[in-house]
Amino acid sequence: MTPFPSSEEWKTSTKLEALGSMEGELAHLLSTCKPETLNHNKTELSGFRNLFARFLRAKPTVDWSKIEPLPEGAIRPYKSLGHVVDKELIASQLRKLVVVKLNGGLGTSMGCKGPKSVISVRNDLTFLDLTMQQIQTLNKTYGVDVPLVLMNSFNTNEDTQKVLKKYANVKVSVHTFSQSQYPRINRETLLPIVKSLEADDNECWYPPGHGNFYEAFHNSGLLDKFLADGKEYCFLSNIDNMGATVDLSILNFVLNPSPDQTAPEFLMEVTDKTRADVKGGTLIQYEGRLMLLEIAQVPKDYVDEFKSISKFRIFNTNNLWAKLDAMRKIVVENKLEMEVIVNPKHLDRGLDVIQLETAAGAAIKSFSGAVGVNVPRSRFLPVKKTSDLLLLMSNLYDIDNGSLTLSHQRSFPTTPLVKLGSSFDKVKDYLGRFNGIPDLLELDHLTVSGDVWFGKDVSLKGTVIIIANHGDRIDIPPGSILENKIVSGNLRILEH
Repeated sequence: MTPFPSSEEWKTSTKLEALGSMEGELAHLLSTCKPETLNHNKTELSGFRNLFARFLRAKPTVDWSKIEPLPEGAIRPYKSLGHVVDKELIASQLRKLVVVKLNGGLGTSMGCKGPKSVISVRNDLTFLDLTMQQIQTLNKTYGVDVPLVLMNSFNTNEDTQKVLKKYANVKVSVHTFSQSQYPRINRETLLPIVKSLEADDNECWYPPGHGNFYEAFHNSGLLDKFLADGKEYCFLSNIDNMGATVDLSILNFVLNPSPDQTAPEFLMEVTDKTRADVKGGTLIQYEGRLMLLEIAQVPKDYVDEFKSISKFRIFNTNNLWAKLDAMRKIVVENKLEMEVIVNPKHLDRGLDVIQLETAAGAAIKSFSGAVGVNVPRSRFLPVKKTSDLLLLMSNLYDIDNGSLTLSHQRSFPTTPLVKLGSSFDKVKDYLGRFNGIPDLLELDHLTVSGDVWFGKDVSLKGTVIIIANHGDRIDIPPGSILENKIVSGNLRILEH
């Protein structure tokens, strides 16, 4: 009688079967495409197949007992990098740089159509406008031509190409490429839900996270082009992070290391965790290498420990610097090792699917001499919600040639904690509820909930809590100064 297989053997055999079934399905999909798209689709589906195989192999969480203390020098304080003043040296270093912005996201979570990068941030200027201004100013100041590269997704590519036409007279060399388009997987069968590559059905596809950057950048031909042009490093960041400007001290650090150091092939900007950042990925030492640990990889019993500000004090800003020749070598030799993030989705058609994704920062363990730099919080100004937008639109920030900096009139360097209720979630509703953006220079904490409307020239100071209960409405009168106040109940101001 044949003995029953052990649970591990059973798992291994079912995973091999799943991979075999997937390979069969991908071969069938390739047979449905037009001859002129065959090579492109082969490259795409080969990348997806490798990601799926890694998903089958991987343990979903880390072994908590194997996390080691970070070695000395793994994370450097920003102040230790020094400051460069020689304009000629700065110009020569900038000539070796490529700036890449991740532009694959839609503005749907904030109630906007199209790419997130076309949402207005300040003075009717969008994320893309401000980014172009920043690079143009850099190029003019130092007499260089730092290129700007946008990584789009199939969701944002067409709209972005249209928007770029308005920058025809801007002195910035802009290049675009699209990240991969991978098939969503049926959660039950572990097979793609798409049945033909010619079917026009966007819901069957997804962009596989920003970890796809390295392969997609290489596949686009741009990586080889920039290496041939003498470029050495790229600076990669989210287009909605208004703090991610080109930092000359970090650029000098990666290009001009001190005699006792080798240049890091990869640098991750991290910053100190606050209560608002407890879910952010952190750097750990694991199996002898620096590794990015995301909350999805933490065993359930240790989630509270992961969120602790005392144990894991820093988090990843997703501002990343990578050496181009090292990146090319790692991609060509298939040495990229990034943890697979499983993202479950429920589609409108009633199907439960999974998306396999990776995070760009997870590539840190594939590069040698990788290092973290603990940067000031001002390098991390992401806009994920309208509460973030409120801060950037207010007098808390000064704007100069596309760069936003915390106002010198604010007496302490931290930003306020702002929580806006669901009636402010969509940009259109949020803008409608503010007749003017309030003065926030002396604000510590703002919570707004319910049907609340703000008049012009309102000033908020200290801790302000405004709560309109269900059925009530609160109008904050024009010119009001609220300092350490709780406002609740019903307050209507009617024109007569």
